[in-house]
Amino acid sequence: MDHRIWSIVVAAGSGQRYGAAKQFEPLAGARVVDHSLAVAARHSDGVVVVVPPGEPVPDALRADVVVEGGATRSESVRRGLAAVPGDTTIVLVHDAARPVASDALFRRVVDAVLGGAAVAVPAIEVADTIRHRDGGVVDRSELLAVQTPQGFDAAALRAAHANGGEATDDASLVEARGGTVVTVAGERTNIKITEPADLVVAAQTLGTSGSSAAPPPSALRLRVGNGFDIHRFSDDPDRVLVLGGVTFEGARGLHGHSDADVVAHACSEALLGAVGRGDLGSHFPDTDERWRGANSMELLAEVVRIVAADGMVALNIDCSVIAESPKLAPRRHEMEAALSAVVGAPVSVKGRRAEGIGGLGRREGIAAMATALLTGAGG
Repeated sequence: MDHRIWSIVVAAGSGQRYGAAKQFEPLAGARVVDHSLAVAARHSDGVVVVVPPGEPVPDALRADVVVEGGATRSESVRRGLAAVPGDTTIVLVHDAARPVASDALFRRVVDAVLGGAAVAVPAIEVADTIRHRDGGVVDRSELLAVQTPQGFDAAALRAAHANGGEATDDASLVEARGGTVVTVAGERTNIKITEPADLVVAAQTLGTSGSSAAPPPSALRLRVGNGFDIHRFSDDPDRVLVLGGVTFEGARGLHGHSDADVVAHACSEALLGAVGRGDLGSHFPDTDERWRGANSMELLAEVVRIVAADGMVALNIDCSVIAESPKLAPRRHEMEAALSAVVGAPVSVKGRRAEGIGGLGRREGIAAMATALLTGAGG
């Protein structure tokens, strides 16, 4: 029997957890989605890419068909499936956010379906200890972590989606109708981009031609950046004080175009300095009304993405805050947790007094200094 294979590359997510549409982030001279489309095309007679609904279609998507997705992943796949020609016998469904899936992995999935499987999914053993939220360890020997691409007998996939069901992956829908899921060997390098640090790992893997071998130490680079920011106190009694993403109720706020979070600003400056990307003002100028009252933690998240696009990721940031008031020690751990969550690496915060010296000592404002250590591949 002659088989016709089409792939659906799902690139319809909004990237709420990531903070941007991660599938369109720069990666190794292209975009994340471009790598996923390229490998899918090498193993298909045609490719459908499903893009975010209501958004302009990204430029130069190398797919045979582009369709808008729906409100859920399952709905997005259904819309992609509707664009697959009726004479297709095998359908591959791949997440755009897995740009490092190898040709060998695609071949294993296709071969399993050609061998008679209604569904074939790549899976890897769970390496970490897994616990229930309410206590107790799960027997990881009974668990597998499932990846994409997933391969399907086209008729089985169409039947599974006919009633508009919802699931976290399409294999679950076919299995719910009585189909048997066959697993093939997945790849630990086949990561799903979920945070900026994953882009660095993906870039390293692509740089070794898809090999699972880690790049040698000589292929890694280290960069150090320093950041500084200072803001005077505001005369506006309604202005709130925000430091490291934490609001200090009852404290006098700082004057600034954004929320004047000197801690987040200093961390941002340190990251930008490490990759030679200028200062915070060059990216978010105070002459631009878009940034008036901006949440500086969101600006920091954007800086983290800028750094990741350059193939770098933070190892840690150390920040010193010079302030006579308020006392930072009671809130320091909150600040560190909030900053670390955005940066994706440990951020330490230390409070220092100016001992009555200068404007800071006279309680005219607050300053912060930060040092960031970054690493990345190549260079």
